Amino acid sequence: MFTDIVGYTALAQANEDHALASLEENRRILRSIFPRFNGKEIKTMGDAFLVEFQSALDAVRCSVDIQEEMHARNVSLPEGKRLELRVGVHLGDVVEREGDILGDAVNISSRIGPLAAPSGVCISEQIYDQVRNKMELPLEKLEQRTLKNVKTPIDVYRIVMPWEASSTKEEVELDTRRIAVLPLQNMSPDPNDEYFADGMTEELIMTLAGVRELTVIARTSVMQYKKAPKKVLDIGRELSVGTVLEGSVRKAGNKVRISVQLIDARNDGHIWAQNYDRELDDIFAIQSEIAEKVAEALRVRLLTGDREKIQKEPTKDMEAHTLYLKGRYYWNERSEEGLKKAIQYFEHAIEKDPLYALAYVGIADACIGLVSFEYMGLAEGLPKAEQNVAKALKIDDELGEAHTAFGAILMDRWEWSRAEMEFRRAIELNPSYATAHHWYSILLSALGRLDESLIEIRRAHELDPLSPMVITCMGVVYHYRREYDRAIEAHKKALEMEPDFIAAYFNLVEEYIQASMVKEATALVPRLKELFGDVVAAKGEWARLYAFLGREQDARRTLKEAESIRGEHYISPSEMAAAHMCLGEIDAAFEWLEVAYRERSEGLQDLKVEPRFDPIRSDPRYTALLKKMGLGA
Repeated sequence: MFTDIVGYTALAQANEDHALASLEENRRILRSIFPRFNGKEIKTMGDAFLVEFQSALDAVRCSVDIQEEMHARNVSLPEGKRLELRVGVHLGDVVEREGDILGDAVNISSRIGPLAAPSGVCISEQIYDQVRNKMELPLEKLEQRTLKNVKTPIDVYRIVMPWEASSTKEEVELDTRRIAVLPLQNMSPDPNDEYFADGMTEELIMTLAGVRELTVIARTSVMQYKKAPKKVLDIGRELSVGTVLEGSVRKAGNKVRISVQLIDARNDGHIWAQNYDRELDDIFAIQSEIAEKVAEALRVRLLTGDREKIQKEPTKDMEAHTLYLKGRYYWNERSEEGLKKAIQYFEHAIEKDPLYALAYVGIADACIGLVSFEYMGLAEGLPKAEQNVAKALKIDDELGEAHTAFGAILMDRWEWSRAEMEFRRAIELNPSYATAHHWYSILLSALGRLDESLIEIRRAHELDPLSPMVITCMGVVYHYRREYDRAIEAHKKALEMEPDFIAAYFNLVEEYIQASMVKEATALVPRLKELFGDVVAAKGEWARLYAFLGREQDARRTLKEAESIRGEHYISPSEMAAAHMCLGEIDAAFEWLEVAYRERSEGLQDLKVEPRFDPIRSDPRYTALLKKMGLGA
């Protein structure tokens, strides 16, 4: 990496004292950043730095951090006091001699830097090939250049910095075919009919998602505006949508009135509006009509398959449909009580209509949730989930939600190839289904395909930008990639959205520990205890956390408590293994890993990529366990 100050020669001629002070500040700032990315300072040459890195990705991330820090510094300063750099990065062989490095690679990096704009970064094609699928910032190819003293023309790319992206974002027209369905207002006389308005919102999202040329924002993100309504213009910017559908629902007996309006999020202009006064039995016809009208208004071509999908009626029994909506209402709470209550409603819906495929999917989703949040053991939850999803697929093989649930079940059974086929099928059927992309990302992580995993979780985030769970999962992918700074940023963002989100707290503590920020990790423990209380199922996590923090006595006490009650309550064996590993008790850790293997513990899925398993990767027992799980070496 080669850096130099923009206009330093002119600055030195105009004001030598100011130039020298700027040079010292430049060196202080950059030297504080290099170590974060394992950068080795080779030498300074006037206002320039030559730095060597262990990886291309480290070098590029360091260059971005430098420019971001300089940009933050310059924002509050008058133009004459600002300090701007250009940075060039190249990959190649060098010759080390007496603490210096020589060769064409050094020459090329020094020639690439001046191609960058002030506060910009340019990279060679060799660097681009290494980082193109690992960067969040866009990369743009420049016209091919012939560099001074370099015989062969070099392809060069520039990194589009965040402030450049934000400055052009206002100029870029929002895509009108990217749409958000805002929570429908409950105008019913009975406030207990709130579930119906929420259910209608979710079903409109699902119906519109059946139109392939539309990208529909997921329920989790749009429901944020139920508690905190905002102007359509603001929502458009926050969700990057060009169109918003909003409205209200009034239900009274067997009558329903649905009022909707389609709004251009770019200028708050009304595109289309309609009132529907119908019998409750016509509810699915109303949804289909709305989807067709939206497609017509946005000039979207409805293919035959799209039309069939949006006109499909999941049930003809309105009582079953009402029970299903109540089930989804409680399922969305994601609490143990809510998930169990959801299952009861889904089961009642099936009693009314045994061919209600979505109700079977609801039971499967609730069981998967109970297992994922460790409210229920795998041996109890998985068979019930599998039975119900099999019934759903037998009734309707084109339900993306059913294929997604089946993929999650197969993933829990470690049938990796079949699980991937199901997730791919789900995405093919419903490209706007954020959960399919989210869970597919989890599978790809388990397989060690972290670049692909990051792509999928980013896609889930595009579809569900305000979901704390998706953002936390993105942080977990960064965690697996050992990018702890980005993981910390993701978990903090999730906590900004949902301050009591326990998973994000636990993950944030782990990131701090991995980044050797023990003080920051310790500071979070009281808040975590306040939120979690004395949840029995979490004793394994607490034992591991105490061990991570060096609180050996607390860790051993908690392990003993967990072991004593494990026969009566579900305690994750993989968490127990991790706690013993943190205490240096490797044999005990492997004993618990074997228990986790026998029980198909969900916490064992990340064995191949989880950093906390690093201390045992050279142990033959670790390799053998990976092989038994079908995860290879």
